[in-house]
Amino acid sequence: MKDKPSIEKWMAEAKSHESAAKCGMYLLHNGTVRVTPRAKVREGSLSDKEVKSLVFFYNEEKLNEIIDDGYKLEGIYYIRAWLNEGELEAGEDIMYVLIGGDIRPRVITALDYIVGRIKNECVVEKEIYV
Repeated sequence: MKDKPSIEKWMAEAKSHESAAKCGMYLLHNGTVRVTPRAKVREGSLSDKEVKSLVFFYNEEKLNEIIDDGYKLEGIYYIRAWLNEGELEAGEDIMYVLIGGDIRPRVITALDYIVGRIKNECVVEKEIYV
């Protein structure tokens, strides 16, 4: 498990970054390990088993590529991401993704796009059940 960054520090850094004057909105995604299995919430599985922990790893090169692509989105001027790794217990943080941009619709779209790509292209997750 990696040390978590300070969100307050991240926000202070974002607001003092050279792009801050262009940003009218910042959104933060904080993914955490849940006890409900992915198959139950995503696919409607009827299983009653609970998640004890999540084994989580990511490809840093791919993460950087996704962030670079995020800057190509219209109105997006600030992106920062932190991903944990190792065996994480229920309730622990998996990732933080902070997006800054000009207007709300673009920032919401960018957050969805970037987090979606991270989850689909960059990470390996294995749920461990109770």
